[in-house]
Amino acid sequence: MFIQDEIMDAEERISFLLRELYAKAGYSRYRMSKFEEYDLYSRNKDFLFSEGVITFTDTNGRLMALKPDVTLSIVKNVKDVYPQTRKLYYHENVYRVSAAANGFREQTQVGLECMGNVDTACVGEVLKLAEQSLQLCSPRYVLEISHLDILAALVDAIAPGGEAREKILECAGEKNLHGISRVCREYGVREGAEDGLLQLLSLYGPPKAVLARIRALAKEYGAEEYASELAQAAAVFAGSDAESRVLIDFSATGDTRYYNGIAFKGFIDGVPGSVLSGGQYDNLMRRMGRKDKAVGFAVFLDMLQRITEG
Repeated sequence: MFIQDEIMDAEERISFLLRELYAKAGYSRYRMSKFEEYDLYSRNKDFLFSEGVITFTDTNGRLMALKPDVTLSIVKNVKDVYPQTRKLYYHENVYRVSAAANGFREQTQVGLECMGNVDTACVGEVLKLAEQSLQLCSPRYVLEISHLDILAALVDAIAPGGEAREKILECAGEKNLHGISRVCREYGVREGAEDGLLQLLSLYGPPKAVLARIRALAKEYGAEEYASELAQAAAVFAGSDAESRVLIDFSATGDTRYYNGIAFKGFIDGVPGSVLSGGQYDNLMRRMGRKDKAVGFAVFLDMLQRITEG
């Protein structure tokens, strides 16, 4: 197919290339309505990127919402296919509160979901597609990966539940080490209990440089299995041109009520904030009454507007 680049802006060109990448990898296009019943989002509001949701009353009296999230819609509407695996990609608009725009904004995402009998190979495939997606956006990128179950094991050793745990996880996502210690003192956690977590969050770099220390920390907290999973995930890039652009960073977090296992974020030089975000979300599947597993990611096309061509 001949594409006239001069009549396509950067966002359009990248979205076309991403869709082509996912289709060639065996993912099928999934299309959805612009709105869902509001109850879907009210029951899973902690999963959403922003709290605000645009609502309206349908002609039959149901409270509806312009969708602020794609993944929840797909999980709700796609049948449980376990033990098979279903691979889907999408190009959709979502409606969220934007701090930059000081109000609601229509935002465009291209992403994919792998659902069903998700194993190590599936997670590796999704990670590779995430890295290739970043490469299509810009040659100056990094993919940061972590494992939420390792993080959770160390946090649970400090504060197994409640408000303290949530605050510690929030600080972890911000890499606020002093904040973690402050929260621990505020909630009466003994001095030094957070040392292992602080060490984990201080580890940042290529897998070869940090995995040995991560394995040692994970062993101390009974999370050896998860450290092996992280090593397997990072191994899909071993020996490739992308190896130097894949870094381990445990501030790549997600809400552990919904997410588990491998989590990752993508960054591009010159763009503030992540332009890609994803991971495993088996916990969300359980909350929504499903027995299959899932992993996926989204590319935030509106974040790419800062990229200049040429």
